[in-house]
Amino acid sequence: MVAVTEEPSAGQDREPQNHRTIDRVTRILEEVVYNPGMTFAELSRAIDAPKSSVYGFIRGLVAAGWLYQDNTRFYIGPALHGLTLASGHLRAGSVTDADLQALHEAAGVTVFLGVQAGDDLIYVSEVGADLLAGFAARSNIRRGLLETAGGKALLAELAPEQRDAYLRRRGREENDLVDEFLTQYDDIKRTGIAQNTLHNGTRYALATVVRGPNGKAAAEVTLVGPTSRMEPRADELRALLLEHVQKWQNRATKTR
Repeated sequence: MVAVTEEPSAGQDREPQNHRTIDRVTRILEEVVYNPGMTFAELSRAIDAPKSSVYGFIRGLVAAGWLYQDNTRFYIGPALHGLTLASGHLRAGSVTDADLQALHEAAGVTVFLGVQAGDDLIYVSEVGADLLAGFAARSNIRRGLLETAGGKALLAELAPEQRDAYLRRRGREENDLVDEFLTQYDDIKRTGIAQNTLHNGTRYALATVVRGPNGKAAAEVTLVGPTSRMEPRADELRALLLEHVQKWQNRATKTR
């Protein structure tokens, strides 16, 4: 006999209830927000939970992009900023809103800033008026790296073993996307620009990586607009994108 669990009636369980797992995960995030750079040992002591449980929670949060690990220390990851974008507030991180606004005005198309979170791309800031692209970014903040120009630009920058491992994890439904990326890979490395078409070819995207002071790709910036407007200007927009990103990187290097 199979037991049937009834849904609570409208009058039941109206009061919020604590859940031990949720409480511990929330506590980990709160500790890292207020004490960035905490180690595993410090988090274990703060949470007062079995180390095996804390380790599992932390690994899951890192994999999903809610936490970021730098050597032995943990920081809030990019997924949180993706939710900020979804709520309509912009968080551009080390690239300012003014930087994105200037690029938008020069290019005349929508500009997105994105970061890698696990196997996904998350948009963390947006400037522009392409309502279709903006709605898509807010309604689905996580995108597979192979589905976007920005994701392909970031993927091309990964170490070969990381990139190969990512591609091996793709399911059969992504075989065409893998083949497309591999076909474009040499051109992305040569030019520093990845491209993509979306919304049945009506939108066109160009993207490049934004490097941190250590020279490694820290984020990506994407130009998105109607294909009919962008394709005829593709060479101009590529040059413009690289010019603006280089200015940001030069500034970051000088302020170290």
